[in-house]
Amino acid sequence: MLDFMDYVQNAFYEASHWNRNNSYGTLTATSQALLDFSTPLGLRLHISSLSSPHFASSYSLASTGLLSGSLSYLYTSLPLPSHPSATRSLPLPAFTPTSYRQLLPLRPPDPPWWWEIWHAGKRIDNRDALLYGRLYLPRSTLEALYLRRLGPTSQVKINAVSDARLPNGGSVLALLAQDRGKWSAEYLFSTDSALLGIRGLYNFGPDPRHPGNPTKSPAMEDLAAMVPDVHTGSKEAVGAGAQVSRFSAGAEVYYGLLNKSGGMSTGVRFATLPAHTGFPYSMTLTLNPLMGNLSSSYSVRAGALLSLSSRFDFNVYSYESGVVMGMELWRLRGPDGKDGRLDESEEMRFERAKDRIEAGRRSTLLDEEDMRNGGDIAGCLKARVDQRGNVGLLWEGRVKELVYSCGASIDLKGGKDIISGVGLELQYSS
Repeated sequence: MLDFMDYVQNAFYEASHWNRNNSYGTLTATSQALLDFSTPLGLRLHISSLSSPHFASSYSLASTGLLSGSLSYLYTSLPLPSHPSATRSLPLPAFTPTSYRQLLPLRPPDPPWWWEIWHAGKRIDNRDALLYGRLYLPRSTLEALYLRRLGPTSQVKINAVSDARLPNGGSVLALLAQDRGKWSAEYLFSTDSALLGIRGLYNFGPDPRHPGNPTKSPAMEDLAAMVPDVHTGSKEAVGAGAQVSRFSAGAEVYYGLLNKSGGMSTGVRFATLPAHTGFPYSMTLTLNPLMGNLSSSYSVRAGALLSLSSRFDFNVYSYESGVVMGMELWRLRGPDGKDGRLDESEEMRFERAKDRIEAGRRSTLLDEEDMRNGGDIAGCLKARVDQRGNVGLLWEGRVKELVYSCGASIDLKGGKDIISGVGLELQYSS
C-alpha cells in the first residue's frame, strides 16, 4: 500500500513535470514491485489529511507486540489543488498503484522561459520546494526530506535521519539529479563513511529534445504543442513510425572515503512503449562485478487485470542461485456493487484497453470507462514464491472510506510454524 506522504510526493513530481522512471535507480522498479512487496505485520492504522493545497499531515499507530507510532508533516510551495486526497473519492489504484510501470515516450525538458515569471520588468519566479518531516515514537527517531527543483532539468534532494543509536547520531544523504530526457545522471554524497557516488542512465533511440527534423527551427507558438503532456506523451509518439520499445543502459559507481571501499553495478533494460500493439513487457539484466551478482528479470502485463514477473539471481563466485516468481491480479466490482466481472467479456474489455494503448493514452489498470459506467476496483491480489518455499500473499481493497491491506508470510518448509507472519494495515485520509 502506498503511504499517503508518498502519494503527495508523487503528486509533486507530476505537477513539477519530473519523470521518476527516467533514472538508473528505477531500472528494475517493475520487477521489484511485483516480487519484493512487503506484507504487513501486526496491526497498523494511518490517518492522513491534505488540509490545504500546500500542507499535509499524517499520523500512524502500530501494534506489533509493542505499541509505536509516528507523526508526519509535509509542506510544498507548489500547490496541488487538482489532486484529491480523500479515500472516499479516490480510486483504489491511487493508494495501491499498479506494480507494472508502463514506460511512456520520453518528453523533452521544459523550455527555460516556461519557468520565468516577470513583474514590472523583474523576474520574481521561485523554484518549487517540498519539506517533509517524520517523528517515530517512542524511539524519538527523526526523519527529514528537503526536495527542490533547481530548473527544468535538475533537482536536489536531501534526506536526513537523526537517531542516537546510529553512528555519529545520524546521517545525511544529498543527491543532485539531472534529467535531459535522452539521459539522466545523479550525483550523491552521504555522511555515512563519507560516501561519494554517481549513477547514470542512457536511452538509445530518438532524442526527445530534437523531434522530427532537427534542422528546422519551430515557431515559438508551436513549441508548446511540441512538448508532450507528462501523462499522455507526445503526439508524434502515436503517429506513423512511432517508437514501440526502448533500450536503456546505466551504471553506478560509489566510494567511501573513510572505509576506503567502493562498489559498482551496471544494468540494461528493454521495455515496450504504449505504441506497442502486443502485451506490454519489460526485461532487465543487472550485474555487480565486484560481488559477482548477476540478476535477470522478465515482467509482462498478461492482461488488463493481470501482471506476471520472474527473476533469476546467480553469483559467479559462490555458484549460489535463486528464483522468485510473482503475480498481481486485480478484481473488478460490477455496476451493482457486487464483486465480479463486468457484463462485457474479458476479450471486449481487453480490446478496448488495447485501443487506448494504441492511441497513446496512459496504460493503467484503472478502466476509466468502467468507472464512468459505475464500475469500480474491488481489490488487488499479490503473490510471490521462491525456490526455498517462501510465499508472500497480499490483498489490498476498500471498505467504505477505509483502504486496507492484509497479508501473510508463509514458509512451506517451516513444519509447524508454516505461517511466519500476518498483519492488517488500515488507511484513512481526508
